[in-house]
Amino acid sequence: MRTRLPPTEEQVRDQRIEQVIPLVTPALILHQQPLSPAQADVVLRGRDEVAAILRGEDDRLLAIVGPCSVHDVDAALDYARLLSAKAAELGDDLCVAMRVYFEKPRTTIGWKGMINDPHLDESGDVNTGLRLARGLLLDVLGMGLPIGCEFLDPIMPQYISDAVSWGAIGARTTESQIHRQLASGLSMPVGFKNRTDGNVGVAVDAVRAAAAQHVFAGVDVSGTPAILHTRGNRDCHLILRGGRGQPNHTAPQVAEALERLQAAGLPQRLVIDASHDNSGKDHARQPAVGADVAAQVGEGNRAIVGVMLESFLVEGRQDLAPGMPLTYGQSVTDACMSWDMTVGVLDELAAAVRARRAAS
Repeated sequence: MRTRLPPTEEQVRDQRIEQVIPLVTPALILHQQPLSPAQADVVLRGRDEVAAILRGEDDRLLAIVGPCSVHDVDAALDYARLLSAKAAELGDDLCVAMRVYFEKPRTTIGWKGMINDPHLDESGDVNTGLRLARGLLLDVLGMGLPIGCEFLDPIMPQYISDAVSWGAIGARTTESQIHRQLASGLSMPVGFKNRTDGNVGVAVDAVRAAAAQHVFAGVDVSGTPAILHTRGNRDCHLILRGGRGQPNHTAPQVAEALERLQAAGLPQRLVIDASHDNSGKDHARQPAVGADVAAQVGEGNRAIVGVMLESFLVEGRQDLAPGMPLTYGQSVTDACMSWDMTVGVLDELAAAVRARRAAS
C-alpha cells in the first residue's frame, strides 16, 4: 500500500488560477487622477438633481443617455461634447446624465468592458483599464455632464464611484445580495433593473433591501479587506427594461409596476429603459418607446421619473474581430441609436415635460 505524502499548499490552493497580477489600489488611482473642485461640483449637483427628481421636488425628467458600453475614449469624448450642448439646451425640462458604462455583464462569454479589457484583445490589462476609465470620467465631468454608470464588480466603485451621479444594478445582478448591499452604501441614487425574464418583483425586493442598513465584507479605499457598515440608500428605484422579448413600458405595465412598489411600501417612481426587451433589442425601435414614454408623461404621469437611451455617434453595432478596423463611434456591444436619432427622442421627451407642466 502506497504511503500518501501530506499535501503541499500548492496542491490545495489556486489550482485553476493561471496568473496573479497585483492590482493598483484605489487610493493610488484617486491620488494620481483626483477630482478637481469644479468636477466634484458637477458630481454633487448631479446627485442632488437626480434625488430631487426622484422625490418629486423637481418636475424635470431624468435622461440617462450614451453608448451601451465605452470601448473608445476619443469617440466617447466626441459624443460627450454633443450631449453636453444638448443637455444645456434642454436643461429646463431634462436632467441629462451621460451613460458611461465600463463593465459589460455577459449572459455567457464576450468582451467584458473597458476596465477588464481596454485593448480589446483579451489581454486583461485591468490596471490600464482603470486609469483609462477614470480619465474619461474626469474629462466628461469637465464638460459639465453628470455621469451614470452600472456597477458590476463590487470592488470597482472604490475606483470610480466618486465621479458618478447615478448608478445602476443590471438585470443579471438585481437578485444578487452582494449588489443590494453594495447599493445600500453607494453615495448616489441607484436604479435596479427588472430581471432578464421580465420579473419585476425581484427588482422591487432589491429596492427595498438596498434602503436598509447592511454589514458586509469588502475593501476600503486602500484596497485593504474591511467590514463595511452601510446606512441604507433611500434613493434607490425601479428600472423597467422588458424581458424575454416582451416590453413592459406601456401604461398598463407601468401601472402594475407602481402597484407593486406601493404594496411593498416604497415610493411610486420608476425609470424606463427604451432599449433591451422594451425595443425588442432593435435600436431603431427605441424612438417608438421614447414616444410612448413621452405620451404617458405628457398626459400627466409623474411616477415616470426618467428614461434610459442607448445612443452613440453611429447607429447599430459591430463585431470585434482580430485585424479588422472598427467603425469610429459605433458600439461593439448592444446596437445603439445614432446621434441624430437621439436628438429627436430628447426633444420629444422635453416637450412632454412641458406639456405635463402646463397641464398641472
